[in-house]
Amino acid sequence: QVQLVESGGGLVQAGDSLRLSCAASGRAVSNYVMGWFRQAPGKEREFVAAINWNGGSRSYADSVKGRFTISRDNAKNTVYLQMNSLKPDDTALYYCAANTHQSTYTSTRIQNYDYWGQGTQVTVSS
Repeated sequence: QVQLVESGGGLVQAGDSLRLSCAASGRAVSNYVMGWFRQAPGKEREFVAAINWNGGSRSYADSVKGRFTISRDNAKNTVYLQMNSLKPDDTALYYCAANTHQSTYTSTRIQNYDYWGQGTQVTVSS
């Protein structure tokens, strides 16, 4: 079992930055692909970013490319999402997820991730 706990969300203004953290417990996630997803009210959950086991491969949704950066610290069993130049459209509940069947391919598909956190709310005002 893997438990994931997100933190770092909050209410910010457009153009501000936030750094989300995802702390894993129960099992080391250093060998797994980790991802961030988000879900806005009335919308489906969507892919944001993913990172392979050693950080050598990362994938981003087009909507966040150039503004968000995913990273990981395997010694701390933690994954991060640095979000810069935030926009009101980034408002959503942000989820961390683990793909325990994959260490290298940074899938964007929700179905490939088998452990999820409870989410942390990010609200960006205009």
